[in-house]
Amino acid sequence: MYLLDVMSWLTEDKLRHMLEQYRSLGPLPGIGLAFMKSFVPPLPTIAIVGLNAAVYGLWLGFLYSWIGLLAGCVTTFLIIRKIASHPYLRKWAMRPKVAKSMTWVRQSGFSYVFLLSLFPVGPFVVINMAAGLAGMKLRSYLIALFAGKAIMVFAVSYIGNDVERFIRHPGEVIYVLLFIGLSLWGVKAIEARFAKAAEDTEKVNL
Repeated sequence: MYLLDVMSWLTEDKLRHMLEQYRSLGPLPGIGLAFMKSFVPPLPTIAIVGLNAAVYGLWLGFLYSWIGLLAGCVTTFLIIRKIASHPYLRKWAMRPKVAKSMTWVRQSGFSYVFLLSLFPVGPFVVINMAAGLAGMKLRSYLIALFAGKAIMVFAVSYIGNDVERFIRHPGEVIYVLLFIGLSLWGVKAIEARFAKAAEDTEKVNL
C-alpha cells in the first residue's frame, strides 16, 4: 500500500513542480532526481531526463541528468561488488533473469553494458547489479556506462527541451513514440542476442 501511495505521487506534473520549486538549489534537485532512479526503479527515466532539460535547458539539463544517472549506477555497482558474497545476493543471483545477465556480463561485459545503456527503458538495476556480482572490471564498466548514458540522455534531453514544439506540431509525437518503441525493441533484441550467445557457449562447453 505504501509503495502504491509513493508511485501515485511520482507523476510527471509533481516531479516538474518539485524541480521548479527547488530550482534555487541549483543543480542538486536535477542531479538528485536522476540519482534516485537507480534506487527507485519505477521512476520514469524519460520523464526525469526530459523534465531536467525543460527546467534547466538542453545542455545543463543533459549534464545534470547524465551526472545523476551515472552516480546512481556506479554507486549501485560498487555496493553490490562490495557485498557480492552475501548469502541473500547469492540467492538473488540464482534467479533466471539475473543469472542470464551475469553470464552475458562475463562473456561480453563492455558490449552488454554499453548497448543497454543506450536505451531510456530497460532493466537498469538488474544490469548494474549483475555487473557488480559478475566482478566486471571497474574501468570497462565506467567507459561503457559513460558513453552509453551520454548518447541516451542527450537524445531524451533534446526531445524534452522543447515540449511545446510537440504541442505546435502534434504529428511529431509520432517520432517520440517511435523512439520509445524502437528502444523497447532494441533492448529485447540485444537481450535475445546475448541469450543466444550464452546458449551456444553452454552447448560448446557440454
